[in-house]
Amino acid sequence: MLIGYARSSADENPNHQIDALVRAGVAAENVHIDHAGGAKASRPELDLALARLREGDVLVITRLDRLGRSVLHLVTLGAELRERGIGLKVLEQGIDTATAEGRAMCGMLSVLAELQRELIVANTRDGLAAARARGRKGGRPSKLSPDQIELAQRLYGAGEHTVAQIAGMLKVPRTTVYGHLNTRRAPVAQESAVVADPPVRPSRTCPSCGYEPTTRAEAAHQRADLAVTWLHADPHHPGRVLSRHHCRHCEPGQPAFDIACSVCGDGPILAGALAEQAKNGNLTEPVRRWLTAAEWAVTPDLLCPGHTYAAQ
Repeated sequence: MLIGYARSSADENPNHQIDALVRAGVAAENVHIDHAGGAKASRPELDLALARLREGDVLVITRLDRLGRSVLHLVTLGAELRERGIGLKVLEQGIDTATAEGRAMCGMLSVLAELQRELIVANTRDGLAAARARGRKGGRPSKLSPDQIELAQRLYGAGEHTVAQIAGMLKVPRTTVYGHLNTRRAPVAQESAVVADPPVRPSRTCPSCGYEPTTRAEAAHQRADLAVTWLHADPHHPGRVLSRHHCRHCEPGQPAFDIACSVCGDGPILAGALAEQAKNGNLTEPVRRWLTAAEWAVTPDLLCPGHTYAAQ
């Protein structure tokens, strides 16, 4: 079966893409269209098209830039389609993975993506070295002032406000607050000293895109970003939920929906189609199953595992 995909920006008419797909043999009801622009824009119709594709099917597009958010994203999608036994046909650029030439072109794209990643890393390192030579520090500017950071720490340390409440007061995302908090509580005095193993330092490499920070400041921000769990709809298995961790380079854009424990305010964030479905305040059954498996209480109130045990 042929599945078509078209994408246009808000002010662009997709009709010429649709006509080309239909002329190529794609049935009109099998054409999926997203009206979105930008690398982080949500593309629910692309997710739906990928979920519908089965082994032996062919995904048809007009140009490569209509499919991928970036070269790296495009190559990742291409590899995924090959693993699933799904073909890719690009009309205007004459690429068809059913032919040896088409498969060779996809292989060249993989090489270009790796080259692009290496160039980005090299340019970043060169820029940071030049900035340090001029006395400037690396890392992105903090969204919070020193006074706001001190206030957030004081509120959190008092134990009377959740991270979600503090983020709401300061009008920043929860991940920003996490990045500035010292979340370690003062230990309760014991009668005898206990020598504990040193804590295992969490990896600072993003498991989703592989980005590795190059400065300590950026690493601190990235660890805070990776502490947040994002839930995505599984494009290969409808009705299933995938949990992922993202850095700021691959963090999903809007729509996003916070799942917050009714006591502490912490919880995962829904992305894409799951967020759209939760906008009315009702969690879908797949999300409820994921929370239950993660030992959350979902009725009568949402409670994270820690507060579920406390309530019992």
